[in-house]
Order: sequence, then C-alpha cells, then structure tokens
Amino acid sequence: KLFWNAMLNSVYFMIGGFVILMPLSFGLAMLVTAKIKGTGFFRTCYFLPNMLGTTAVALMWTFMLNPNFGIFNTIENIFGLHGTIPDVLTIKTVNVWIVILVNEWMYAGYNMLIFAAGLVAIPDELNEAAALDGATGWQRVRYITLPLMKNSFKVFSILCITGCLKAFDIVWAMTNGGPMDSSATPAVLLYTQGFQYKLMGRSGSISIILLVLGLILSLLLNNVIFKERD
Repeated sequence: KLFWNAMLNSVYFMIGGFVILMPLSFGLAMLVTAKIKGTGFFRTCYFLPNMLGTTAVALMWTFMLNPNFGIFNTIENIFGLHGTIPDVLTIKTVNVWIVILVNEWMYAGYNMLIFAAGLVAIPDELNEAAALDGATGWQRVRYITLPLMKNSFKVFSILCITGCLKAFDIVWAMTNGGPMDSSATPAVLLYTQGFQYKLMGRSGSISIILLVLGLILSLLLNNVIFKERD
C-alpha cells in the first residue's frame, strides 16, 4: 500500500511537470528570447531559484508556509484573518501538491534554458516569411516554433519523467515523506525502508522497479512518442 501511494505521488509530480512546468518554462523561454530590453536581467531572475540549492529552497518555503510565523500567516494577520491558513504540509495530498509547486518554481528557470536553446536555433527568416504571408503570432508558434522544437520537448520529457521517478531531496527537506508516508515518493520510500527500518530487500526491490520503469518510459518517449518520421 505504501509503495502504490508513493507511485501515485510520482504520477502527481509528472502531471505537475507536464501541465504546469512545461508551459511555464516554454513561456519564460519565449519571453527571454524576445527582442525586448532587459531580457538578460529577467533570465538571471528566473534561473536564480535553481542556483539556491534544493535544501535552501525547501527550508525557505517551509518557513514561509509555517502557520505560526510564516509570511502567509503574517499577511492573514494584517487582514484580521487569524488561523485561516492551515498547516498545508500536514494535509494528505495537499502537501504533495505544495511540494510539487515549489519544485516547479525552482526548476522553471533550468527548463527555460532548454527551451530557449531550441528557440534561438530557429532561423529568423522562417518567422519573417510567415509574417509576410499573413500568419498571426499564434500561427507562427503552432506551425513553425513547436514543430522545430521537437528535440527540446523530448529532452524536457525525459528529464521530467526520470526526475519525477527519483524525486527525493525536495520531498525529504519539506515533509520527510510524512505525515504517515502520505507524501513519500518511491525514492523516499526506498530510503526509509532500507536505512530506517533496515528492510534492504524491500528497498532493493523499489530501486529495481524505478530503474526498469525509468528505462521503459524513456524508450517509449524516444521510439514511440518522439519517433522521427519521414
């Protein structure tokens, strides 16, 4: 039961990665590669959370979310809403999504660089020719940008899936997998079963499952979803 709950949490991480992180990172990449002033400053700002380190980010958000002295508690006290915000890191399922949102905030800048590399590789002549032919901005994104960035999306997808399967540090630093292993991922379960409860066989089984599952999903992405077609 603990393992299947941990796998469900990994699925939540993947959903967050593809539904939240991917469009967010792609949007930031389009913003910082646009021909407008100040893009260098914004590029640094967006990438800064990734430079702080996972533990620093996790502790920062844990303190901010603290219902007794966190910044959100301070804001609600200013408006007289005492005790309105609960301790979200102790609520089952909610705590998982809080960790996921913090994770997306942290890695948005890193994945922005992946998409930015794909965007700058697209020749300007293609977009200029399409604009002359009357294509709108959305049409240029749909028919030129997205198809030519297939490799960037493939890289993101593989990193996202493998990263979600082995998510450990951000979860451990914010919730320790608790309460009652409700926010544990397979990697957290691997650690607790092996090094806290000394169940090395069970821990080893989880590691083999993660290895095989990561390999299968990566092969599916490479050879089925992102397969090169003539």
